[in-house]
Amino acid sequence: MKTKRALLSVSDKTGLVPFAEALVQSNYELISTGGTAKALRDAGLPVKDISEHTGFPEMLDGRVKTLHPLVHGGLLYIRGNATHEAAVKQHNIKSIDLVVVNLYPFEATVARPGVALHEAIENIDIGGPSMLRSAAKNHDSVTVIVDPADYAEVAEQIKAKGDTTLELRRKLCAKVYARTAAYDAAIAAHLQKEFAADKGALPAVLTISAPLAQPLRYGENPHQTAALYGKFHDYFKQLHGKELSYNNILDLTAAAALIAEFSHDLPTLAILKHTNPCGVGQGANLREAWDKAFATDKQAPFGGIIAVNQPLDAACAEAIAEIFSEVIVAPEFSAEALAVLQKKKNLRLLQVVKSPLTAAPWDVRSVGADSFLLQQRDLKTTGAADLKIVTKRQPTAAELKAMLFGWRVVKHLKSNAILYVDEGRTLGTGAGQMSRVDSSRIAVWKAGEAKLPLAGSVVCSDAFFPFPDGLIAAADAGATAAIQPGGSVRDAEVIAAADARGMAMAFTGARHFRH
Repeated sequence: MKTKRALLSVSDKTGLVPFAEALVQSNYELISTGGTAKALRDAGLPVKDISEHTGFPEMLDGRVKTLHPLVHGGLLYIRGNATHEAAVKQHNIKSIDLVVVNLYPFEATVARPGVALHEAIENIDIGGPSMLRSAAKNHDSVTVIVDPADYAEVAEQIKAKGDTTLELRRKLCAKVYARTAAYDAAIAAHLQKEFAADKGALPAVLTISAPLAQPLRYGENPHQTAALYGKFHDYFKQLHGKELSYNNILDLTAAAALIAEFSHDLPTLAILKHTNPCGVGQGANLREAWDKAFATDKQAPFGGIIAVNQPLDAACAEAIAEIFSEVIVAPEFSAEALAVLQKKKNLRLLQVVKSPLTAAPWDVRSVGADSFLLQQRDLKTTGAADLKIVTKRQPTAAELKAMLFGWRVVKHLKSNAILYVDEGRTLGTGAGQMSRVDSSRIAVWKAGEAKLPLAGSVVCSDAFFPFPDGLIAAADAGATAAIQPGGSVRDAEVIAAADARGMAMAFTGARHFRH
């Protein structure tokens, strides 16, 4: 029987020894390198060092060990091809029939805060990707494994049949090239950032590579297939409820982004629907915040997403449980809150393990035809010192607090966005309309439906008022103050309209369009 050889060289040694034992039991000769060879020997398994196989020592601190014709020739020659068979016989190249490689942990290394450039460079694997690519190219004859999750299936087939099926080898081949592509993409992204003169500069090449996180039942609609990719589960941990849907994921990430605006604030609760906040409240506790948020709109929250900025307690959980919600997002849930909410089998409970906003500085959006839009994530914050009061009347302390609260919320409404607030609560929202006047009308109507008086309120606009009519309508509705970016050619007219009505108005100097 022809001797079969397996070359094993791994950083992640999860499941390595049991798999190697299965190979030995199926009469494979093991070849290995460095720490992998030591782990196999320590387990009592027979293993040949790569230097013994090639007749060439490992050198340059391990940088050169598998880059050798006896390795790549043994992987790449086409079995049954007379010319290839003659060449490997002439040069005494022995076949390598199975390769197990997982790569130096480059991504994990550069994810650590403050990692030095030299350390990142040393964690760029060279020999590993080379072996993977050679083995994968010749997958008609060679089995290649890059993921310990595949050990069991490979071992089972080898035990049953003496070899793997072509179908499995093809699947593993595709997985290898996906992994090496992602690995190179991570290196390219990090080094482009490291070597850029402007650390905030746009990358010259946008590399997108993300592993499948989970398949989804469908997309926005049942006739659309969908899946989630990337590291979503590093940031959100599902504690209860049905599997997340495509729309759930869009909504809950929007909720997490909004509530992050209030991460160091008073107890704050936000209710969102179709990524738009329909009510936000603050209070002495989360139950009080819930009451304020829910009072803004008692219809829209049905089937909505709820986010809180503090551990969810039983009192608030009991109030929330009185209506149907899709998802609740919180930094933590008390045991009592879980006991209340887990009675609802369809309610999804998500814990924010770490903020997803600080992980990536960019927003990426597909625009079809293999094209993407890339922009800096809108993390701009506005404090009292950033405001320019442009009216004769200065805002009162209460109006100023309401301005700053509302500005953080209106940033998360789809444009055109108009929002009425008072201190620590939303009163009426208008979002996503083709006309800012329409958004204004809807916001006033919503407040009226909720029986929330707008007298003494603050009106917030995500972009400038292009004409005085929007501001005048807000004043007629009862608003006594306004906050907006400014920048219209008719700013002077808008300011004059505010002064004529005794309103206070602040310009932020920055708009927050959200499409």
